[in-house]
Amino acid sequence: MMELDHVAVAGETLAAAQAHVEAALEVSLQQGGEHDVFFTHNMLLGLEEGLYLEAIAINPDGAVPKRARWFDLDRFSGAARLSNWICRCTDLDATLAALPDGFGAPVSLQRGDLRWRMAVPESGILPYDNCAPALIEWEGAVHPAARLDQKGCRMTGLTVRHPQAAELAQLLAPHLQGALVAFDAGSAGLEARFDVAGQARVLR
Repeated sequence: MMELDHVAVAGETLAAAQAHVEAALEVSLQQGGEHDVFFTHNMLLGLEEGLYLEAIAINPDGAVPKRARWFDLDRFSGAARLSNWICRCTDLDATLAALPDGFGAPVSLQRGDLRWRMAVPESGILPYDNCAPALIEWEGAVHPAARLDQKGCRMTGLTVRHPQAAELAQLLAPHLQGALVAFDAGSAGLEARFDVAGQARVLR
């Protein structure tokens, strides 16, 4: 089974991704960190109900990875935008075995005392033009959301749009828990809705 864990906003630079989130939600992000293996870095925002948001970009001071970066960041260009949704699994290997090829193979990662496994396609590109969820399995009891400041932000919904949205929804239906995620036919992209201190906000 899988459930929504966090969403990612990508930018050509981390500053651009951070600015996009802060302009849309009118809250400030806090320091994240750097990622080995893919050589990216992020800023974070704690959300209610154990969720969080990350702004992410290639780290210009990092090395060149030996493989394609996650979230298709090697090909990213243009304005910062909501690029990915990430679902946590209690058993990543079993979840991948139940899904078609294309969701990737597990990669072991760590940042500080955080340990996790992420399924990353060899190409870095997730199915359905990156509209399929990235899959993660946290190892141990430590989760980033528990460490983040709470600023009165609650995600109220996530819409996944794609020309084959109905097919994607049917594929994920036996595995996806929770009522936050909806699927809609249209041009490929994501839209997240938030309640921020009683005000409705939208992030695309």
